[in-house]
Amino acid sequence: MLPPFSVVIPCFNEAARIGQTLRLTLDYLVTHAPESELIVVNDGSTDTTGTETREGFDETKIETRLLENFPNRGKGAAVREGLLAAQKPIGLFFDADLSTPLDEIPKVIEPIANGDLDIAFGSRALDRSLIGIRQPWRREYGGRVFNFLVRIVTGLPFWDTQCGFKAFRLDICRPILEAARIDGFAFDVELLVLAQRAGLRIREIPVRWNHAEGSKVRFLHDGVQMLREVIAARNRL
Repeated sequence: MLPPFSVVIPCFNEAARIGQTLRLTLDYLVTHAPESELIVVNDGSTDTTGTETREGFDETKIETRLLENFPNRGKGAAVREGLLAAQKPIGLFFDADLSTPLDEIPKVIEPIANGDLDIAFGSRALDRSLIGIRQPWRREYGGRVFNFLVRIVTGLPFWDTQCGFKAFRLDICRPILEAARIDGFAFDVELLVLAQRAGLRIREIPVRWNHAEGSKVRFLHDGVQMLREVIAARNRL
């Protein structure tokens, strides 16, 4: 059994898969961490994500909440809102596509629960043999270039800042979440930079991962914007 923790799932137009994601997540929590809670942040979806989420919350013993942003503010804003609303000692966010399987959750929850870490996050880069279904080559190598540039610009020692599978000791990390300003896809980098400068204990942990179609990240446009956000964050800090 795992200790209680808060799951945050940011969503933008995820009606096609959020129902299945909620069923799997709730089943996992009932079995492994029944005192946990599940928070979905509907970030200005223009489809039926909100309706599907409400239906997915029916008849479960797990604490659930739906937070709704209108209009769309960005993944970073959605993740922060969910984590700041969390009521459990540990907060974990992951993407609605479940690219990192739920069975990997103990890898990031247990080190925090044991008092060893303040932030634990999944990585596709540390052991690429754990990747099942790979991304298209352009996205995969674009991601590697982005993370290389992040290391140069920020001084962070990590190899995969963008894997959407991160856990936080919330009493320690709340000031960092409140101080963060990036609403877009580069929010992960800002959080890690703030955490490193605050002297928090951070670890990048290899996890299993499978590419899922339907990513909201546009390879060239969002990649350039993310790099601009990283540089702006570094200059602001």
